Amino acid sequence: MKIFAISDLHLSAAVQKPMNIFGTSWDNHFEKIKEDWQQKVDKNDLVLLGGDMSWGMTLDEAAPDYDAVAALNGRKIVIKGNHDLYWNTLGKIQKRFPAFEFLQNSAIRVTDGKDTGAVIAGTRGWSIPAKDAEEADIKIFKRELIRLELSLQQAQKLLSEGDRLIVMLHFPPFDADYADTEMTALLEKYKADCVLYGHLHGKNVRVNPKIIKNGITYFLTSCDLIGFKLIEVDEI
Repeated sequence: MKIFAISDLHLSAAVQKPMNIFGTSWDNHFEKIKEDWQQKVDKNDLVLLGGDMSWGMTLDEAAPDYDAVAALNGRKIVIKGNHDLYWNTLGKIQKRFPAFEFLQNSAIRVTDGKDTGAVIAGTRGWSIPAKDAEEADIKIFKRELIRLELSLQQAQKLLSEGDRLIVMLHFPPFDADYADTEMTALLEKYKADCVLYGHLHGKNVRVNPKIIKNGITYFLTSCDLIGFKLIEVDEI
């Protein structure tokens, strides 16, 4: 089983939100993703989707976007992004889109019929608070730290000897200088093997697709910054 990742698909089948207003690279961007996806992903592979799946404001508006992704190969695990406003409760979204598995203060163990596998944990995250950050943003960030730890604690209960711990985030766990943060401290405390993050877009943001920091491999998954192609992050 191969494990792939991509994030920030920003699909909009039911709403008027074309992404090519952010540049011509977004022209027919889902067609590019779909072509690459079907070439790479086998039906038994795993795809990790790191949030901002749809511009829909409701489950009904998001449904055609999820249906389009559901039709593609592989098992699919999703976390929430900051624009996924249709995602109100885990129970409702899981019931509406049963072809997907959703992480929310939780973790999932996957195997390929072998003794060892991978445990997937994660949460949305939030922007790293600056010195002049507003109290509201600090509060959200602290809440996301709690959610991340809840997910990592659940992961610890699922891990078997030889398993790898993969953590999904929507927001980066660090700023542009890749300095240590409370978020990276948690990831190191629970000995994550690799961490996926997205949210970033545009020509003027860091585009290093892979870094290794304090023993953890970090992958950038924003679809436009990785050429609208899935990245392979592991194989079990």
